[in-house]
Amino acid sequence: MLTLPFPVRDANTPGAGAPLGDLPEWNLDDLYTSQDAPELKRDLDWLEQACASFASDFEGQLASLDAPGFLDCVLRNEKINQVAGRIMSFAGLRYYQLTTDADRAKFMADLQEKITNFTTPLVFFTLEVNRLDDDHLDGLYAQNADLARYKPVFDRIRAMKPYQLSDELEKFLHDLGVVGDAWERLFDETIAGLEFEVDGEALNIEGTLNLLTEPDRAKREAAARELASVFSENIKIFARVHNTQAKEKEIVDRWRGMETAQTGRHLSNQVEPEVVEALRNAVVEAYPKLSHRYYELKRKWLGLDKMQVWDRNAPLPMEDTRIVGWEQAEKTVMDAYNAFDPRMGEIAEPFFRKGWIDAGVKPGKAPGAFAHPTVTNVHPYVMLNYLGKPRDVMTLAHELGHGVHQVLAAEQGEMLSSTPLTLAETASVFGEMLTFRKMLDGAKDDAERKVLLAGKVEDMINTVVRQIAFYDFECKLHDARRGGELTPDDINALWMSVQAESLGPAFEFMEGYETFWAYIPHFVHSPFYVYAYAFGDGLVNALYAVYAEGDAGFEDKYFDMLKAGGSKHHKELLAPFGLDASDPAFWDKGLSMISGFIDELEAMER
Repeated sequence: MLTLPFPVRDANTPGAGAPLGDLPEWNLDDLYTSQDAPELKRDLDWLEQACASFASDFEGQLASLDAPGFLDCVLRNEKINQVAGRIMSFAGLRYYQLTTDADRAKFMADLQEKITNFTTPLVFFTLEVNRLDDDHLDGLYAQNADLARYKPVFDRIRAMKPYQLSDELEKFLHDLGVVGDAWERLFDETIAGLEFEVDGEALNIEGTLNLLTEPDRAKREAAARELASVFSENIKIFARVHNTQAKEKEIVDRWRGMETAQTGRHLSNQVEPEVVEALRNAVVEAYPKLSHRYYELKRKWLGLDKMQVWDRNAPLPMEDTRIVGWEQAEKTVMDAYNAFDPRMGEIAEPFFRKGWIDAGVKPGKAPGAFAHPTVTNVHPYVMLNYLGKPRDVMTLAHELGHGVHQVLAAEQGEMLSSTPLTLAETASVFGEMLTFRKMLDGAKDDAERKVLLAGKVEDMINTVVRQIAFYDFECKLHDARRGGELTPDDINALWMSVQAESLGPAFEFMEGYETFWAYIPHFVHSPFYVYAYAFGDGLVNALYAVYAEGDAGFEDKYFDMLKAGGSKHHKELLAPFGLDASDPAFWDKGLSMISGFIDELEAMER
């Protein structure tokens, strides 16, 4: 079944004007020059014909194909994926630049509908692959090394074998996918169209969320209360979207016989449920020594009896509040990448020079940040909402890490380049760590070191603790939805049930904070995506410890891991580093790095 690439935005990315320098914008010409480009029409016409001929040539025939014939089938399917992916990447990226533009929304929706119609006849491919015997496939692999390369693809497809429905139902669900996409667009357009007013200034959601990092506590409070007010006014829409998406998922999961709401995500991530459970349990057990302990330190630094939610991302009193211009941000990240290995800098450099980054905050632009791989014969595009905060520099390092990973993995080709979400966060979080360590090494005194350490701990808490709390919220949400329709108050209560536990006793929660689940896109676009952040952070912390210990040939092994894309399981990828994510102690190793940073911060207080 054809899977169209979709950019997933990163949670907790900061989101207000400043002298930032010349911010880059996307040049999408490498995909298509315009929505009327003759090349776009050519590709659509080709795609329609290619899908029809593929079905005509291969439907009902997979079991009778010899190894060269099967390879030809795979390569033709891969080419269809590539052309369809190119078309939808162009439409999607244009849309995310201006989600409030009705013409762009229509253009994307119309193309999605066309491609869904074209590709419905291809549904047979995965269904027939899953009807083949293991011995038959193994025999084909043994006869043709080029075909054997694709074994990981077929292993992923065949992991869905126990959950496969009839051919007719699978085609029906494929066609029905455009309906679910419509609910996602409703969410995106609603979020992008929200208007907030703080101290007489009209802002979009990015600008308002950004005020939560302001030094002025009164401004942070005003922003938090305005967010709560606007979310509350629109809460019925968000509740409707979540109810519908969760119910649709429950119906499909039930028909497929999936054991839990999370099963599909674990399968697509190629990660065992017990590994995710071990990660989740390790993080929850560590709440007291991580977030609870850090926020108690921050409460004292801010001179407060109790922290409010608008203090969570407040700058520290000793923090330098200067704005980081784009040129300095680029230099900081590129210096860190080049210091690790010049090859990483070479891959990252074109992003800044060739219109592969869209950095500015603009009305109607999608919030957050993402790196979208497009297709393997073009290149990735990075989207930011850059406002010059130190965390924005880390977001640049993060998304550029994704971009480097996507460029390297492209060598695998369309079907093998796609990396499971759990491993997709490796290069991005590693890029952040490189940038942080470079800045920490350059700290001129203990005060600067303290600010850098505290900032990194906050980022890690947002990446690990916060995302596991999000995961628990989603688990509760989908479980509760199986019992019936959820009111906004029901969802609010589920949200609050994970907040105090994860953030700790240093906090009080203002009235209205219960609605803050409403703006997080992952819950709508990619249910249970969020644990991938914690997985990636824990993995990178363990990986960085190996690097810091001077592991011989680490850089080459690291590049080999990124080049592998989705062609290897996490056990196989981590083995050269002496790491194993299925070992429960693995996660404690990663969490101990965060705890060690907090130890150092506490020691500075003595």
